[in-house]
Amino acid sequence: MLLNIKTYLGCLFLIGLSISITYAQNANREIPVDTSYTVWSTYQKLIKTYPDITPVIPKSSESVLEKENVVYLTLHDTPFGNRNLRVDIFIPREEKKIYPALLLVHGGGWRAGNKTLNTPMAQALAAKGFVVVSVEYRLSLEAKYPAAVYDLKAAIRWMRAHAHEYHIDEKRIAIGGSSAGGQLASLIAATNENQKFEGTQCNLDFSSSVQAVVDIDGLLDFTDSENLAVKRTENSADVFWLEGFYENNMERWKEASALHWVNKQSPPFLFINSSQTRFHAGCKQMVDELNSFGIYNEVQNLKASPHSFWLFHPWFNPTIEYITNFLDNVFKEECMGLIPNPSPKEKGLNPSPLERDLR
Repeated sequence: MLLNIKTYLGCLFLIGLSISITYAQNANREIPVDTSYTVWSTYQKLIKTYPDITPVIPKSSESVLEKENVVYLTLHDTPFGNRNLRVDIFIPREEKKIYPALLLVHGGGWRAGNKTLNTPMAQALAAKGFVVVSVEYRLSLEAKYPAAVYDLKAAIRWMRAHAHEYHIDEKRIAIGGSSAGGQLASLIAATNENQKFEGTQCNLDFSSSVQAVVDIDGLLDFTDSENLAVKRTENSADVFWLEGFYENNMERWKEASALHWVNKQSPPFLFINSSQTRFHAGCKQMVDELNSFGIYNEVQNLKASPHSFWLFHPWFNPTIEYITNFLDNVFKEECMGLIPNPSPKEKGLNPSPLERDLR
């Protein structure tokens, strides 16, 4: 069993590295890639303290259609040439239905990781009845804050622009993420309809608002005292991404914190937290703010769990259950209906490749 796990993790690392290198090739020069955050490297760090953990292995299902590396945004004239950003899409195989959707954001300290880290979770949630979109975004070695925010807002607009094609209910779109991805998900949600965070990239006629958010052990407040107590260098993840220490760039650290943007129009929140509180610093204050506006929220604390718990058993299945129950509660399953616009087949046209695949 251990040999199989090691073989899988080694293959996963090579696949992720290959994907990163492939997508980093551009007309001008290569995009620098940090490959330090992988399932394998995390497993090696955790196994001594948590000897019973096992990594979650991706598992395709006949009930879920997977579409890999679909381009959602092309950035022109970047320092690295024209830059394509991609998503992997996981769709329940039931034709003519529309489903709530979840944009899933990977972690890695805003610097490392890639969307393949989301694959097991995306597969599991799609099997529960959600269209899951696992997203690539610009990391800090390529572009500093707020580039990732602009990319993710653009991804949500792209989802709405392609809602019919991918069987997405555009009125029920959530965003979720883990670690740095959780921080970004919360910031995206807290800044619904805030033009300051929109950027100018593609599908601007569509809304980037989300109707729910799942924050898995992601920071809510960069300025929280527990977070600021951590010793830092110029290469620390947040210092590097936000381009300066807190003392020299206070406004930016505050601006990037979801806590400071909560308002009466913020969507429902689910917080799934490890036992290491500094990673979700600001959560208590965030809950207090949401409660002051009467906004529904849930907090699930996983006892004796490490950061990156979502990548491993025994915590993976409870995480999926928490997310599924929360989204079902917010989106109400009985609201699911048929696609409102006629499909190409109903118009007398040939079905799209996706519709053929769904059959």
